[in-house]
Amino acid sequence: MKIAIISDIHANREALDAVLAHIGALGLTKIYCLGDVVGYGPEPEYCVDRVRERCELCLMGNHDEALFRDASDFNPHARTAIDFTRGRMEPSWYSSSDKKARWRFLKELPLLWEEERFLFVHASPREPVREYVLSTDGFLNPDKLRAIFERFKGVAVAGHTHHPGLHDESLQFTGLRGADTLTLPLPEGEKFFVNVGSVGQPRDSDSRACYAVLEGHQVTWHRVPYDHQTTAEKILRTGVLSEVLARRLAMGK
Repeated sequence: MKIAIISDIHANREALDAVLAHIGALGLTKIYCLGDVVGYGPEPEYCVDRVRERCELCLMGNHDEALFRDASDFNPHARTAIDFTRGRMEPSWYSSSDKKARWRFLKELPLLWEEERFLFVHASPREPVREYVLSTDGFLNPDKLRAIFERFKGVAVAGHTHHPGLHDESLQFTGLRGADTLTLPLPEGEKFFVNVGSVGQPRDSDSRACYAVLEGHQVTWHRVPYDHQTTAEKILRTGVLSEVLARRLAMGK
């Protein structure tokens, strides 16, 4: 097993292209996406097309799901982005076949995937689309984290929080702390919760895109610089998406 795992692209073309180029330079061809292809960013169609083209698996994220259900629990910036995305992507009877295919692809995304000792979800083994497993849960909410660990057998792999790192069975979290790359072992017989980070909306105070390479015995995270200023300018040019969504890219917040 050697799979590049991407997540939380959020319609960020520049970040996605940079990460796919980095994956290609490593010689990896097998890519899984853990969801949130859309939301926040200005180019959802492009990102959906690239994921459909390059990824063997894509799961349902909460922003993908919100296109088809209520998004009232989202903050105002996120709700506006969902409305923006739906307005661009929802097909009518006379829409092109490409537009209809993108919409159908997002609507039919699976909630989870199991392979060998790995469980892949967007969010949490308890609630695959929406529950946050936070880097601070080990000491602020240990009962929650223990309950989550009880819901899987080997290694759970997720995104959603945009904070890359790993929880072990002691509930300790190990993050990247600004590193360009980090490799951690995944010994057989032990449980781990792995967060692969975010391609298009990093929020661990590092503006670089993040993804992970999963092997049977270890996981390696990679940070990839990209032209976030171009993405920010595209967000502003929509005239709809919040300026906050543009400004936060440079801060990794």
